[in-house]
Amino acid sequence: MTSQGHYSIGLDKNAANYVPLSPMSFLVRSASVYPDHTSAVYEGRTFTWSQTYERCKRFASFLAARGIRRGDTVAAMLPNIPAMNELHFAVPMAAGVLNALNIRLDAAAIAFQLDHGGAKIILVDPEFSGVISDALGLMKGSRPLVIDVDDAAFDGGKRIGEIEYEAAVAYGDPAFAWIKPEDEWDAISLGYTSGTTGNPKGVVTHYRGAYLNAVSNILAGGLGTHPIYLWTLPMFHCNGWCFPWTIAASAGVNVCLRKVDPAKIFELIPKHGVTHMCGAPIVYNTLINAPGAPKGKATKPVVGLIAGAAPPVAVLEGAENIGIKLTHVYGLTEVYGPASVCAEQPGWDNLPAEERAQLKRRQGVPYPLQEAVTVLDPETMQEVPRDGETIGEVMFRGNIVMKGYLKNEAATKEAFEGGWFHTGDLGVLDQFGYVIIKDRSKDIIISGGENISSVEVEDVLYKHPAILFAAVVAKPDPKWGEVPCAFVELKEGATATEAEILAYCKGVLPGFKSPKSVIFGFIPKTSTGKIQKFALRDQVNSAKAISA
Repeated sequence: MTSQGHYSIGLDKNAANYVPLSPMSFLVRSASVYPDHTSAVYEGRTFTWSQTYERCKRFASFLAARGIRRGDTVAAMLPNIPAMNELHFAVPMAAGVLNALNIRLDAAAIAFQLDHGGAKIILVDPEFSGVISDALGLMKGSRPLVIDVDDAAFDGGKRIGEIEYEAAVAYGDPAFAWIKPEDEWDAISLGYTSGTTGNPKGVVTHYRGAYLNAVSNILAGGLGTHPIYLWTLPMFHCNGWCFPWTIAASAGVNVCLRKVDPAKIFELIPKHGVTHMCGAPIVYNTLINAPGAPKGKATKPVVGLIAGAAPPVAVLEGAENIGIKLTHVYGLTEVYGPASVCAEQPGWDNLPAEERAQLKRRQGVPYPLQEAVTVLDPETMQEVPRDGETIGEVMFRGNIVMKGYLKNEAATKEAFEGGWFHTGDLGVLDQFGYVIIKDRSKDIIISGGENISSVEVEDVLYKHPAILFAAVVAKPDPKWGEVPCAFVELKEGATATEAEILAYCKGVLPGFKSPKSVIFGFIPKTSTGKIQKFALRDQVNSAKAISA
């Protein structure tokens, strides 16, 4: 470190003036300042911030007693229930690393993640006991200890664990001296990308980034103090975009929701006075088109953050008509979820609906506590002109960027080439410096907020005995935003129907990853045999799903 002259003499860090940033401090503060303020509500149960803090300390104590040490992985296969929120504090308080699993994955994908992340413990909701049992059977390494989280609101499933969550909480010590990070660079969570060549990459995030993104959410979403947040966004998605920590920082209320149910959502919003929510376009589109959707703009609309793909104009307008004012955010697992926001400017609300919607669907500018998001020429690493036409790669830089990919130094080095995080998304800059995405160089399809690797789907198609060549691209869909569309070139003399191929894929892939349509015929290729995906995208109007 370069000396600052006399400012470097006798002015070192010490326990009084430097504490590693940790979102656990948000929980401690809310429990101290607002002990009797409601922290979470769910199916007739209510918790206060002091109760939540005690429960987290108890479970952290249980984890420590079961051998969890610094850097050990604790996995969770849970819906948006209070226990899932508590794990975002309890696991780090035991110095563990939380791996929130995508509840839509199949057994093989889960087994890979448990092995790769080295999970020592896994918490399981009864709804997912079957797929977790299958996954444990497929694991190559040591099986984790299983803890059941028996949600009384779910009817079905079975316990497969050694102990139930509430019993573990009761066992724990409410006075547990929880463990603070030695360094704010310590890992706090592990999440997995969709993967572009088969197995996904393990994204490791740190305390500093979690802390800063949690605060950025407050600033970008206008949460203020004591927001009432409805959990329509899965907590397994980038740790719920860091919102468990955000709501603790703002001493808000977590209105937990097991699944997205329009009738339930429209019941909970007025019942609890919901002020904020998050989700992919599919969530808001479902609400807009629900039979019981309220009509007319609300006097005090719910603020909704929306991400996953650029929201269609119809969704932005439709949300306003049912009392939800949307703000578009953009990000990836590698940047903790959203790390840019389409920051609104004075006067936008006075514009015609169509014009206002076009402005609000841009990917935007950096989050308040993110250093930068821009569009660079990947060859020169220079920012592209702000002309709305020159295409480059969207890149992030700042403290809200992952540590890197677990056990994958080559991929980490590639992702950070040139001192920026490369998203793989292609875009332009408009005259105001707002990022606008135009294409995806990583061939990732975002369907209902879920990332789908086109390469993974293609690998399955290529195993079909009748298929010679296959390619998968995004096709616009009014419900899901976009869905996988398969182009198939059959072997000479072979026959297959669309129904047969769709059934074949569904037998191998999770439902959301399976193609929704198949187009037969010659697939255009370059002279070297590389499939020309741009031509296929043009054929099904893929760009409409991304930027229309």
